Amino acid sequence: MSAATVAATRLNLLRTQRRVQQLAKGTQLLRRKREALVTELFRLARPAADARARIAAAAQQAYPLLIAALAEHGMTGIRAIGWPARDYRVELAPGSVWGVVVSRLVSRPPVPRTLGARGTAPAATGIGTVRAATAFEHLTELLLDAAPQEMLLRRVGQALAQTSRQVHTLERRVSPQLERDVARVRRVLDEREREERLRLGGLLRRRHARAGAGG
Repeated sequence: MSAATVAATRLNLLRTQRRVQQLAKGTQLLRRKREALVTELFRLARPAADARARIAAAAQQAYPLLIAALAEHGMTGIRAIGWPARDYRVELAPGSVWGVVVSRLVSRPPVPRTLGARGTAPAATGIGTVRAATAFEHLTELLLDAAPQEMLLRRVGQALAQTSRQVHTLERRVSPQLERDVARVRRVLDEREREERLRLGGLLRRRHARAGAGG
């Protein structure tokens, strides 16, 4: 509600003052939420950074092994060794952190497998391919463990940015506008009251003058 649309009445003055009070309470709640999100973000940052470092180290080990396996068997041979594709299922549960909807990894089967579980012939597979498969299973395990944490970190960061924008809008735009509305309506009402007092004073003076003239 802008200054151009707020009629200068006492009812609107009371309503606008009440909105200013409600806005102050809402802004304070948003500030507390922002502080809590900042704390949560810092709490998540170090474990996430450590997980990324472990993933990067595992990837640096896994991809050279994959290149060696490709050099030994070729893409067609690697695909034949990896067939059939593995059916891997995980169980997720919804969760919430300060109103931020996230998913939590409840359970998952182990990723690393033995040669027998992979169903490949050791003689036809080769040690390089076995080492590459083991390295990528380890990398997959790290990625699965880090995924919920990364999602939570991203969602908390997005919620923090949104909350900061809301606080900024309320403090820099909405609140000043309402305060200007209150000042404008109060000023107009005070002017009307002074004019009314002057008018009543003039009426009383004229009445007393007429009474004195008649006496």
